[in-house]
Amino acid sequence: MDVQKQKLLIEQMDKKLSIMMPLEKNIIPQKGWVYSIRTVLKMSLRQLGKKLKISPQSVKEIEERESNGAITIKSLKEVANALEMKLIYGFIPKNGSIEKMIENRANEIARAIVLRTSNTMKLEDQENTEEQINKAIKSKAEELKSKMPKYLWD
Repeated sequence: MDVQKQKLLIEQMDKKLSIMMPLEKNIIPQKGWVYSIRTVLKMSLRQLGKKLKISPQSVKEIEERESNGAITIKSLKEVANALEMKLIYGFIPKNGSIEKMIENRANEIARAIVLRTSNTMKLEDQENTEEQINKAIKSKAEELKSKMPKYLWD
């Protein structure tokens, strides 16, 4: 894939993910969304079970699986539908954007490559200055960012 197309794809994905950023601070209810919404609606386990065509005990199990993180997206979609709601899920980059993730990883790999080469040169009495090393790291990171080789994520 050419560099311009890859850059455009990254920008488009970052734009999509940025919509989710405000949700990062959203705190999931301690007992989970299913339990919380069901109780706010004053809906019994039996009533939700009837909508889902499952037993009240099965609804309780769904709520427990959600609260301990063992529920499937499919189950959450089914419950959302029964509650006349829509499940929305997504990912939020910890570094703020896909572009920043790539930049951080490229810098990390560039640093390792340049320092490995620098150490070899040091052993051969051809040591580089700190400024030369930093310039080489920056240059290698830019190259990695633009080419995005497969080993970037190894």
